[in-house]
Amino acid sequence: MTVDYLVMAVYLLGIIGVGWWGKKRAASKSDFLVAGRRLGPLLYTGTMAAVVLGGASTIGGVRLGYTYGISGAAMVFAIGLGLLALSIFFSARIARLKVYTVAEMLSLRYGDTAAVISGVVMWIYTLMLAVTSTIAYASVFDVLFDVPRWVAVVIGGTIVVGYSALGGMWSITLTDMVQFVVKSIGVLVLLLPIAVVKAGGFGALADNLPDGYLSPTSIGGQTIVTFVLIYTFGMLIGQDIWQRVFTARSDRVASWGGTVAGVYCLVYALAGAVIGMATKALYPQLPSADDAFATIVRHALPTGIRGLVLAAALSAMMSTASGALIASATVANNDIWARLRGRTASRVHDAAATEHDEIAANRLAIVVLGVTAMGIACVLGDVIEALTVAYNLLVGGLLVPILGGLVWKRGNLPGAMASMIAGGTTVIVLMVTDGLLANEPIYYGLLAGLVAYVTVSLLTRPTEVAVVEAWRRRLAGEPAAVAPELSTV
Repeated sequence: MTVDYLVMAVYLLGIIGVGWWGKKRAASKSDFLVAGRRLGPLLYTGTMAAVVLGGASTIGGVRLGYTYGISGAAMVFAIGLGLLALSIFFSARIARLKVYTVAEMLSLRYGDTAAVISGVVMWIYTLMLAVTSTIAYASVFDVLFDVPRWVAVVIGGTIVVGYSALGGMWSITLTDMVQFVVKSIGVLVLLLPIAVVKAGGFGALADNLPDGYLSPTSIGGQTIVTFVLIYTFGMLIGQDIWQRVFTARSDRVASWGGTVAGVYCLVYALAGAVIGMATKALYPQLPSADDAFATIVRHALPTGIRGLVLAAALSAMMSTASGALIASATVANNDIWARLRGRTASRVHDAAATEHDEIAANRLAIVVLGVTAMGIACVLGDVIEALTVAYNLLVGGLLVPILGGLVWKRGNLPGAMASMIAGGTTVIVLMVTDGLLANEPIYYGLLAGLVAYVTVSLLTRPTEVAVVEAWRRRLAGEPAAVAPELSTV
């Protein structure tokens, strides 16, 4: 493994170097949080694909393929579908808003009251996403270097927090692009064909697999529906995803670049499932399906290539971790802390005199939350249930008011608040009564949120015309209307 360790060490040092170089480009708050809103198609596509395909998509996708066959692609496929839906139907309008967070969007559409609740929910979701990603790449360091769990967390966490805090979104974008290339080569170009060849080709693979492994629905229809509700809809409203949309230099880049990234996710989903199936054919009696990825990498790949593929796995995990970390810091600093100080993020954002302080504040938030995520990762062995809780609260409480605000003019603040409360409460109650991993909480949470949103909005006064018109102009990318007393003849 000496050569493999060397390959991984060179990769990690390169990531640190790229992150340091990105620090030079973070000269303003816009640069630090959204890469100056000037990413072109290539960078935008790469960084979007990198952030949505993390450890769950790579190692988890292989595990599902090992357990269920081709239908194991359903989870990552749902992520790809969500990214496609976001890019085709919503990303252009989102990019034109010129905000930093989802809560800012809700504040513009409904008022600050809606933004406070959504900010807290979004912060919990992004922090837990950072924790789970930290645990994922720490487990790789733990196995490779045989070090205590806390040491593995500190090694990986220090690298991610370091380059994220140095240059913010610019550093993360540049490192994500490197990680996207390494991941594509490691998983799609190397591991996929080698695993299939080792298994004897597709013909032998089909002959050696258990019955049902070639069925697209063997994982279960209800499980597929749940994946769509949680992950597809989660892609539509997650701060970590929206923050990447904000980096596009135009709404066209956001739409087309995101569409390409979504198609890439669909290909990645199938690749993970096939790799898992090849592992099942070669090693049918693994003690745990979680070992499928590590097993195929360890036994099927030659020295050097093995190190590159392991670096690819780390790339996937670290991309998601850094994206979640800056999203969590952005929400905490701009939606929660700013309001506790008595001023909204939207008012701070255009004040040139506070640019330096804002960069410092967001950099500090990344460090503090990064250390917090590392601390939680050290004491928690498995946070799948906690992440499921976060996703259920995110989608059940926020999906309807966010998408409703984008597509339905009659929706108003009372309707949005009622939807958040009804959807969130339903999800919490059913998770307590039916179990944290049950399907029912998200089903009935979405239904309750939708009914509350429509009913209360129709029974209460519409949003003021001036607010609706200002929102329409912002959504269309038009300049703000000039006040009559300031106009000239």
